[in-house]
Amino acid sequence: MTVLYGESAGIAVIALNRPDALNALDLPTLQRLEEMLEMAADSSSAGAVILTGTGTKAFSAGADIRYLSQASPLEVRDFARLAVRITNRIENLGKVVLAALNGHAFGGGLELAEACMIRIVAGHAKLGHPEVRIGAVAGFGGTTRLARLVGKGRAAEMLLRGRAIDAEEALRIGLVQQVASPDELMDAARAVLYDILEQSPEAVRLTWEALHRGLSMTLEESAGLGADYFGLVAATENFRIGTQAFIKKVAPDYSLQRVE
Repeated sequence: MTVLYGESAGIAVIALNRPDALNALDLPTLQRLEEMLEMAADSSSAGAVILTGTGTKAFSAGADIRYLSQASPLEVRDFARLAVRITNRIENLGKVVLAALNGHAFGGGLELAEACMIRIVAGHAKLGHPEVRIGAVAGFGGTTRLARLVGKGRAAEMLLRGRAIDAEEALRIGLVQQVASPDELMDAARAVLYDILEQSPEAVRLTWEALHRGLSMTLEESAGLGADYFGLVAATENFRIGTQAFIKKVAPDYSLQRVE
């Protein structure tokens, strides 16, 4: 299988599984990845998702160049549109999706990670958009998402030079949120997700939606959306649990109010 799927303790793990090809993305791999994302979305037992890769060298080296070199322009466009559909699905899965970058993330591989809510990277990994170096464009959404994550200037420098950066620089510019040793990467990813899963699921989902949708709105529209979601979440039982726990100075327990 080019993409693996497993669940444990409320977290689904989706792993790119072409280590001999540095987990490069060919058409069957993207098709399988789309299927696995739907499996995670439909799972009643998984509240969050880790997207990672097998091996220690690469999360993903990006689009499979051998495939692209022999595909027609229309096939390349359709391939990119499939990838865009996948990255959009990652952002709108309805569950927290965290990228655990076990190794290098280049091109389309990095674009998958950029669509995730949170990114944790192994300390030895390098990240970059080398597309221009082969006469290509970051066509899986990178030209849009990278600028939103690190700012227009830094995104332009990475995209136009095709330069790879190390894990510490990625952390400094905000491309990733945490650096971990390879042996501790998955534990670090699970720790972040367990912290999020302890919160009200409605509050988590609506907070992400307000953040994600608000980026394409004016400041006034985005603030209004946040106010609307504040009112919406106030109608939930978990809002009552959370506010009463705050007043009583105890930790809230949302476990009886999980939304499938």
